[in-house]
Amino acid sequence: MAPARGLTRLANEAWEAMFRAQATLAREFEFDGDWGDFPPREYGVLYALADVEDGLRITDLIDDVLLTQAGVSRLVARLEKRGLVERLPDPDDGRACRIVLTSEGRDVQRRLGRAHARHVARAMTRALTASQLETLRDLGKALVAAAPSATSQHSASDTRNTA
Repeated sequence: MAPARGLTRLANEAWEAMFRAQATLAREFEFDGDWGDFPPREYGVLYALADVEDGLRITDLIDDVLLTQAGVSRLVARLEKRGLVERLPDPDDGRACRIVLTSEGRDVQRRLGRAHARHVARAMTRALTASQLETLRDLGKALVAAAPSATSQHSASDTRNTA
């Protein structure tokens, strides 16, 4: 059953506001951020790997950093060449590998992450109160939790493409 017309309009206005806010802040973080010689997308891979002791497969990174497989593969190759990540055999699948941070990669991620966290805090708190930040966090988590999983989206896409 489709939402009522007024709710459809409100949902689209909310989406537009959220999308514009995210795009505006992402642009600010990219151009005014303290990234050194690391593009923000490379940092995104380091960040995705930061709390994962046994690493991630490329397919997991694709879902985390929102890039194509080719894009993530190129990023990983550049980071590997710089000595920031390494590929290890996947104990669950002999055909696959897991990408893990090296010691130097972990240091770089922490350094960049601290600067980025300060920038995010300045940007978010210049317009929002602590209560509003909590609400925004909770709303974002609710939207993610209610979304179909990436696996089911890929399966549905595969079904449509072969039908």
